[in-house]
Amino acid sequence: MLNIFARASVSRVTDPIGAALVRIGLTPNGMTVIGTAGAVGFALWLFPAGHLLAGTFVVWGFVMLDLLDGAMARARGGGTKFGGVLDSVCDRIADGALMAGIAWYAFEVADRRPLAAAALICLVLGQVISYIKARAEASGLSANVGLVERAERLIIALVGTGLQGLGVPYAVDVALWLLVAGSAITVGQRLVAVRQSAAAEAT
Repeated sequence: MLNIFARASVSRVTDPIGAALVRIGLTPNGMTVIGTAGAVGFALWLFPAGHLLAGTFVVWGFVMLDLLDGAMARARGGGTKFGGVLDSVCDRIADGALMAGIAWYAFEVADRRPLAAAALICLVLGQVISYIKARAEASGLSANVGLVERAERLIIALVGTGLQGLGVPYAVDVALWLLVAGSAITVGQRLVAVRQSAAAEAT
């Protein structure tokens, strides 16, 4: 949902940066891989070690690089089909690593199995949300709706870990259970949208 409203404003900031990065020889695909590798590595290092505040800022920084690969592609005159697939795959990997890191923290540091369960449910639902849209589009249908898309999932999860790192008790628990509810609603919204799209196509 945030993607729809924020894309134009964000592009005004990222497009000049993307153009500058292209001029110095970086490629959109290279930026995608760098951002994903950093997000995955630090999510699986800092969160399981209990460094929630540091993990929040570092992982957020690498996730933000995902905005730059699109800006760089636009600066080069448009992206490639391979670049689009690579970006989507890397998004799923980074999202999975974030939730895996939080689940690992819940098991090893906090010793809170309900929190670990919430993280694992979020991991699965996040992948399903993305898969529904991809599968629908591959079938020529539409599923471009949802209360909680990737931007919302990242914001909610990382606000929770950040507040927990600042000493707010159970902040990450509240954030992830809210995310479970929002993600479940989004799965339902997308399935309904696909059904409606298929019905409209059949008439």
